[in-house]
Amino acid sequence: MKKFRKVLDGLTTSSPVNPGGSPACGSAAGTPSATPTPRELEIHETLMSEHFQICKTVRHGFPYQPTALAFDPVQKILAIGTRSGGVRLLGRPGVDCHCQHESGAAVLQLQFLINEGALVTACADDTLHLWNLRQRRPAILHSLKFNRERITFCHLPFQSKWLYVGTERGNTHIVNIESFVLSGYVIMWNKAIELSTKTHPGPVVHLSDSPKDEGKLLIGFESGTIVMWDLRVKRADFRIYYDEAIHSVSWHHEGRQFMCSHSDGSLSMWNMRNTAKPFQVTFPHGKTQRDGRKESCKPILKVEYKTSRNSSEAFVVFSGGLSYDKAGRRPTLTIMHGKAITVLEMDYPIVDFMVLCDTPYLNEVQEPYAVVVLLEKDFVVVDLTQSNFPIFENPYPMDVHESPVTCTAYFADCPPDIIPVLYSIGAKHKKTGYSHKEWPVSGGTWTVGSQTYPEIIVTGHADGSIKFWDATAITLQMLYKLKTSKVFENPKSGDVGRSGELVEEDPYAVQMISWCPQSRIFCVVGTSAHVILYRFSKHDANTTITSLEVRLQCEMEDVISPSDTENTPCYSDPSGLSPQPQPPSPRSNTPDSARDSISCLKVKDRMIRMPPGYQAELVVQLLWIDGEPPQQITSLDLNSAYGLLAVGNCNGLAVVDYLQKTILLCMNTLELYGSADPFQRLTRSPRKNRQSTSGLTELSDNQVSLDLERSKSPTSAPYSPSLHNDPRGTGEPVSNLRSCHYSPVFYLLDNDHVNGHCTSPTSQPCPSGRARVPGGPEGPRLARRGPGRPPFRKAQSAACMEVSLPVSSLTEESRENSFSRSRSSSVSSIDRETKEAVTTLQFMESYGRKSDSLPTPCLWVGTSLGLVLIIPMSIPMDEQERQEDPVTVAPAGTVLMLKGSILRVSFLDCGGALIHSPYEVWRDQQAPADPDRPRKRKLVNFSPSSSQEASGDCHLAVVCSERQAKVFLMPTQACLYVHNITESSFVLRADVVSVCNSVGLACFCANGHIMTLSLPSLRPLLDVNYLPQTDMRIARTFCFTNGGQALYLCSPTEIQRITYSQEMCDNLQEMLGELFTPIETPEAQNRGFLKGFFGGNSQTFDREELFGEASAGKGSRSLAQHIPGQGGMEGMKAAAGGVVGELARARIALDERGQRLGELEERTALMMTSAETFSKHAHEMMLKCKDKKWYQF
Repeated sequence: MKKFRKVLDGLTTSSPVNPGGSPACGSAAGTPSATPTPRELEIHETLMSEHFQICKTVRHGFPYQPTALAFDPVQKILAIGTRSGGVRLLGRPGVDCHCQHESGAAVLQLQFLINEGALVTACADDTLHLWNLRQRRPAILHSLKFNRERITFCHLPFQSKWLYVGTERGNTHIVNIESFVLSGYVIMWNKAIELSTKTHPGPVVHLSDSPKDEGKLLIGFESGTIVMWDLRVKRADFRIYYDEAIHSVSWHHEGRQFMCSHSDGSLSMWNMRNTAKPFQVTFPHGKTQRDGRKESCKPILKVEYKTSRNSSEAFVVFSGGLSYDKAGRRPTLTIMHGKAITVLEMDYPIVDFMVLCDTPYLNEVQEPYAVVVLLEKDFVVVDLTQSNFPIFENPYPMDVHESPVTCTAYFADCPPDIIPVLYSIGAKHKKTGYSHKEWPVSGGTWTVGSQTYPEIIVTGHADGSIKFWDATAITLQMLYKLKTSKVFENPKSGDVGRSGELVEEDPYAVQMISWCPQSRIFCVVGTSAHVILYRFSKHDANTTITSLEVRLQCEMEDVISPSDTENTPCYSDPSGLSPQPQPPSPRSNTPDSARDSISCLKVKDRMIRMPPGYQAELVVQLLWIDGEPPQQITSLDLNSAYGLLAVGNCNGLAVVDYLQKTILLCMNTLELYGSADPFQRLTRSPRKNRQSTSGLTELSDNQVSLDLERSKSPTSAPYSPSLHNDPRGTGEPVSNLRSCHYSPVFYLLDNDHVNGHCTSPTSQPCPSGRARVPGGPEGPRLARRGPGRPPFRKAQSAACMEVSLPVSSLTEESRENSFSRSRSSSVSSIDRETKEAVTTLQFMESYGRKSDSLPTPCLWVGTSLGLVLIIPMSIPMDEQERQEDPVTVAPAGTVLMLKGSILRVSFLDCGGALIHSPYEVWRDQQAPADPDRPRKRKLVNFSPSSSQEASGDCHLAVVCSERQAKVFLMPTQACLYVHNITESSFVLRADVVSVCNSVGLACFCANGHIMTLSLPSLRPLLDVNYLPQTDMRIARTFCFTNGGQALYLCSPTEIQRITYSQEMCDNLQEMLGELFTPIETPEAQNRGFLKGFFGGNSQTFDREELFGEASAGKGSRSLAQHIPGQGGMEGMKAAAGGVVGELARARIALDERGQRLGELEERTALMMTSAETFSKHAHEMMLKCKDKKWYQF
């Protein structure tokens, strides 16, 4: 047991010095704490550094920027290569593996060793790799690096160990798959073409062996030249010179004819008996014009020619070939079956496709049953067995990026009933019309691991949609989809007001989400400065949505430091303590006045029918004020037990009572401090030219009771559309934009200026763009923002968000381009601070003052200056009183201080256990009323005093900022422990998580480091440089959860899940699926005597005899360099361990033993025959020499 001692005697209100050396700010009450404080804390910390290890678990989503496709028809495993060097291996649901080439070079081509558990990848750095798939985490066995030639095409015949490699120079090399070395057999381009040909044939674009004779290799060159090379005699059987460039070639299974696709949109058919010219040339999508010529068409990039046993007509499947005059047509896949032509339009360009067939043998009837189509951003499988060609329902989560992902949240160990409920609601809205057949990619095996618990991932998207995903047991399955845009009126194209301006923008983009799985209350923050609160119901509802409008605005001139000499008045919102809307003052018809007290979006004000699921109940919107748009929301928290919702941005804080639908508090950040402001900043009086402040109530440190009548929200404010012109035609310099202090979340979605810079949210704010121009206080506002400019730019995906500084601020930070650049968070620059953003909010039962003896509901507010304010609240406990009596909010002036912007606040009891926020148990408010069982609120409260009788009524507050973490003892507010997390970078994400039956602090820094600290002592347990190159996409989406897991968006279309728990790393092998399963290779069909006699049967030949070192010699070492993998063949043998590998090796050993026994029997028979012959000859010699004398010899 480790003992933590902290002497707490003699604590007074005079700023005591904490271990970190900075003064701990005391309570403003000025009296010692009345709560008994323990003399020492004894907490047994069980977390050690051995409990942590960083490891990637699984990757979900669509492979970003795919380049290649391959399929094993026996194992039924699919492989997808990407431009970043990744390989995705897919089988049955649960069998999903991601591999990565260390070089990061694009994957050009994939070739399965069919039914061998191996894969060959050809990369853009001219390297071949052999992957071992017989283990749960595939590894590279061999690599072969080409030095002088570029790889363009590869072909591996079925059941062959020799790989044909075509190059950009037109040569064809042969590689031994077992040893991964070059053969001395090379087909040079000048040998393949005729000597009289004066031009180079171009790169090799196709290689395939003839189905009729494996000793014949068909070589296709880009220029249109086709050569049939006889491997035995090392010469060309025939050569074809075609006018159009070749993109692909496909054989008929009998080997008598083949089909080529060309760059002019044509398909040519060639017969092996007459190769002088094609016997058929078709333009499938080219019409004949009046002059008799075919209209020009786009290239057909790939064609596949497959025969079917049940039909005399073959399937011809190709991509491209549309005529050029059909502009705007989407990419197509064409299926020709006899005279029927079906054109399937795709949503994205086609990267590659592959026809799936029953047999792996090319010389048999192919019997196609599906087409796998790889698109740039999607993955489609078409059923060929039905005439209408339906698609299969994709079991993989390939639509994560259906709309760009803008935020993520990860919830582990959820209530067990939440996943079935969400699935049952979401299943009612699933699409129909899919094929009824089984998903054809069904290889591998996967079983649910023993250590599983409910996990849910929530993603927010640019179109305002929310997706709930079941992430249990390293899988990902869509549960439920919610569209937040349905809450608002659709912008009309004819409007010139707020709606018309946002038609081409992303006004509904999800910026932040907050979810209470226990009460099933869900809250969404949108980029248009709006908050939507949802309740879950299993029943339909016809309701109206309540809308609350908040005036929360703070100009950068509103705050001055004591050093400022001028006393220019500033504006203070009268709704800070009285949310009742003030009548608009008389104003002229100016752009600014037309935009006062309006919201960015218009909420539907009529009765709406809501289906079962999440139903909107309340919308909170920040308003335009005097022509200035509301700043985006930077922090959010809700508490279902209190019935309260808190919202903060760079201007201030608003607290909403969503049970009574009223605004309790609406103040700028400076007003929250009152007399407890540690910097003693001054506020200026309101401007005379703005709204009257007659209704403003002076803020004090005493409690302010807000009665229900004054707290009603404006829900029927008149909407006056703006009449000025669209400003998009008048460009304004970036330096004219108003600068302010941006929090991490706010700044990511505001892309008024993007230049690639990314700074810590505690970096020094940007100075004003330019001074006020003469002629009135409203002049610069018109200059900075055009008269009709929309409040926000198009919301970008979290995959491509960048953060920058305005141009005017680049004078001091032009050299600070690095994401992890160290920046001072000192408050010495407070004189230059313009705004203090609210960066984190947390409702909790805590102590608002040192004098408090019992915990009360409090709101903890963290700001960008490293300050933490505690706001006590008085909430009626009786259910009826809670609906009628007002909630009292009392800013107490309690301030705690850290270095850097506050990121996380959490609480522990004096035993070191995590204290959860109180919550309300879910009840369906739309369910039919039962008079015998009235529905009442059932609250679950985790009061820190409930389990701490021995230690007294106290608890620990864990506060983490960008730079450091501190642990405070409440209510004395003494700093017990402090740890400076980083000096060279800053923390992007921090969470207090449960791991290994204990609690720790997990941090993710901008320099890519992942750290864990023990609690409460803040001992460093883990510090790993996990992501050296962190970009804004990762910074925006990285999140921790309980159980030692985390996730982030590793690409615009993929979610990467990781674990930092040693226990989960140890159990990961059990959780992953098996890619390879022992399956007998199907036997080739017996085609009969007549077909074989008349040349229909394929001829076999010994490739080893032709390509082996004995006959062909060794390949050039300077041409290609062999690079052994980490495991080599020994790794292959070791990976084949276990029961399956032992059985496979035993079967191979038995086959070899039987073969040796057969050879021994043959040798024995030969010896017996030889002995008999010798005996016979000896007997004949004896008879011949029997009567001869000795002298006759």
